[in-house]
Amino acid sequence: MDLQEQLKNLFPNHKPEKEEPSEKGKSTIWLQDDPIICKYEKRKGKPITILEGYNGSDTDFKQLAKEIKVKLSVGGSFKNGSIIIQGDYRDRIMEMLKNKGFKVKRVGG
Repeated sequence: MDLQEQLKNLFPNHKPEKEEPSEKGKSTIWLQDDPIICKYEKRKGKPITILEGYNGSDTDFKQLAKEIKVKLSVGGSFKNGSIIIQGDYRDRIMEMLKNKGFKVKRVGG
């Protein structure tokens, strides 16, 4: 007896909802024509990666910042229209953004 049959026995009146195909991998964030600038700096001797140049709303950019921080398991913040990520993750961030459909330009180093 598989799980579906067991559930039917436990809950005979329940009718399962049909699942709609979800659009995983599709971004709800507005994609722009101009590239996002990805640069590397050192502040107080520690490396950071800065993303700037996004023309969309701040809420979309904050959502993007959160996704990047969660996927890379790093700290960071959103200040003055730019995302600041702790550490040198330019290559990984640029690849993530390209997979989402963004154009990315590497600046410095």
